[in-house]
Amino acid sequence: MTQSSSRPTKLTRNQQQETDFNRTRASLRQALSWYTNLRRPREPFPDVELQAALRNELEVLQFSLDKLEQSVIRIATFGLVSRGKSSVVNALLGQKILQTGPLHGVTQWPKSVRWTPISEGKVQVELIDTPGLDEIQGEARAQMAKEVAGQADLILFVVAGDITRTEYKALCELRQAQKPLILVFNKIDLYPEKDRAAIYQQLQELGTGSPRDRRLQKLLSQNEIVMVAAEPAPLQVRVEWPNGKVTYQWETPLPQVDELKDKILTVLNREGRSLLSLNALFQSRNAQATIAQKTQEIRKKEAENLIWRFAKYKALGVALNPIGLLDVFGGTIADLVLIRSLSRLYGLPMTSYEAGKLWRKIVISSGGLLLGELGSSAILGLGKSASAIATTVDTPAGLTAYAGAAVTQASIAGYGAYAVGNAAQIYLEQGCTWGPLGASTVIQEILNSVEPDTILYRLRQELGEQVFNQPPRY
Repeated sequence: MTQSSSRPTKLTRNQQQETDFNRTRASLRQALSWYTNLRRPREPFPDVELQAALRNELEVLQFSLDKLEQSVIRIATFGLVSRGKSSVVNALLGQKILQTGPLHGVTQWPKSVRWTPISEGKVQVELIDTPGLDEIQGEARAQMAKEVAGQADLILFVVAGDITRTEYKALCELRQAQKPLILVFNKIDLYPEKDRAAIYQQLQELGTGSPRDRRLQKLLSQNEIVMVAAEPAPLQVRVEWPNGKVTYQWETPLPQVDELKDKILTVLNREGRSLLSLNALFQSRNAQATIAQKTQEIRKKEAENLIWRFAKYKALGVALNPIGLLDVFGGTIADLVLIRSLSRLYGLPMTSYEAGKLWRKIVISSGGLLLGELGSSAILGLGKSASAIATTVDTPAGLTAYAGAAVTQASIAGYGAYAVGNAAQIYLEQGCTWGPLGASTVIQEILNSVEPDTILYRLRQELGEQVFNQPPRY
């Protein structure tokens, strides 16, 4: 008789991607439900002023969800002028959709074209052609590149011939977007002596400077270098006719992009939906962080008044309460009410992540009251509880001890409430993307399930660091 194993069955790659995709969709829907109806406490209608301030961030959340629902992978093509970016896109499409030519700057703005390759994955592809990164209006083009790279799920960086220092710098800047990248060496028909090893060696030599350059060496392997001839140069062909006549004519060879197409399809099949999920989650995470920051800025004055009011009432209550242990219990309740009041004021979710962190502040605050009771007992000879008993017999020593202990603990209580209030503000801002379906949580789950033979595996550490690029302040 066999016994069934209690261990969970390991998901296949496609099953894992589907699970990650569904959790990502649930995370985005949860974020939209939280933030599209932000309102002030005890008011039935959304805060119009706040909604207007958050319009861009709410549009990002909706756009990310729509893109996810449509399963559209965005592949952006970058490079310097005359490297054949548009030709690479045309060759992948199998037809000349984008204009190409010998003049610099034929592509003046980003252009998107849908591509429907035969793929096992459940994704559609949108190819984005961009202007040369070294053209006029460099700052505007740099901003354009940053925005396009931020929205892309996969980046193709096209080079031809020896890689220049300008190209290497542009490559490093694009890598800061922390997206999977394929280096496409175009015009291989003109540089037959080039191979992956030589190109990779040149990258190694260019990257011997700063730590950022050395990090690029690790994140771009020879497997991410692909050789193509998107628009081969015409060849002169000798034609011998039956009558013995010999003529010469020019013929253009077919594009050589099968290797690049196969590489893209491999990436899409292995990790396409994971790429789509991660990009949507990072955009959602950044948008939610901005929403929390703007919300706190708009309601900063109200929050400060609320914190000081709780600090004052907590200090007064502790001062008047004769029983020291009740101070600890009552102070803890007051801190919890303050946290909930701030959460309702901002309209931001209080997840278990923030709650766990804030308990440390509450424990410190309550511990301070307990230490205050013990300290006053040691210094004054009587704690507040004992002093209260002493005052029942109207002894001057009892009154003096009670007053001293009350003032000490009231100060501790007021400062504790102020510290808890400030900590709550910080964790409401920085912790809104955690929790069971928080963007940061789902990102970590996806990265933990990435398999070693994928592009994402090499990016895992750096992507993980990006999640924690703003550690909570204490």
